[in-house]
Amino acid sequence: MLLAMLAVSATLHAQVIYLAGLDKKKIHFGIQLGYTLSKFEDAYTQDDEVRESLQGTTSYYTPGFHLAIIAPDLRLGNFFNFRLIPGITLINRTLNYSWTEDYINQHHGADAKRSVESVYGELAFDFKFRAFRYRNFRPYLTSGGSYGFDFASMRNNKNNTDQSIVRLNTSDLRYTVGLGFDFYMRYVKFAIELKMGFGFTDLKIDDDDLYTRSVDFINTRTFMLGFTFEG
Repeated sequence: MLLAMLAVSATLHAQVIYLAGLDKKKIHFGIQLGYTLSKFEDAYTQDDEVRESLQGTTSYYTPGFHLAIIAPDLRLGNFFNFRLIPGITLINRTLNYSWTEDYINQHHGADAKRSVESVYGELAFDFKFRAFRYRNFRPYLTSGGSYGFDFASMRNNKNNTDQSIVRLNTSDLRYTVGLGFDFYMRYVKFAIELKMGFGFTDLKIDDDDLYTRSVDFINTRTFMLGFTFEG
């Protein structure tokens, strides 16, 4: 038993340190893939006329996909990096409506849910704070922001007659916070990252549609599980 413990200890101490010079590079690049969960954060309307028909609105997290490049990752010191992360995110969010019983009896075709598909071109940045490296492992924290432009938005389609579409503003600004873990491998640095994005732009477009009038503002909330490869 003692010999086995000594053998394991010797193996750990003899572990090869991969990519020892990567974090000392002034600039390097990478790619990021992500699984996202997104929803709307909204405020139930104060419009008394709408409240007579609607009890409230809710939005639940729905899945999406994120693809980006890290171009570049700029070293600012032993523990700080700045990352520019342009990419694209495909998401499909929903608004769920709780109509009053009287309104449902009068309008049998009232929608209980409406989906909003978005294709965001994003320009994001992060400040990355890295802890001490332990062999081939290094945890880190991030804080940053992003600007997203929704190419699928119907905002500029003035002739849109599809009443089931919820129109939103094309631009969205978010601040982000995250936690990640770097794993140094033989040829690349692989990271698993958890990040939360909080939109502070009101996406609502004011019009006379009852579905839009049901909320006073619409923000976004996004959670991402990301995987990065850097070299």
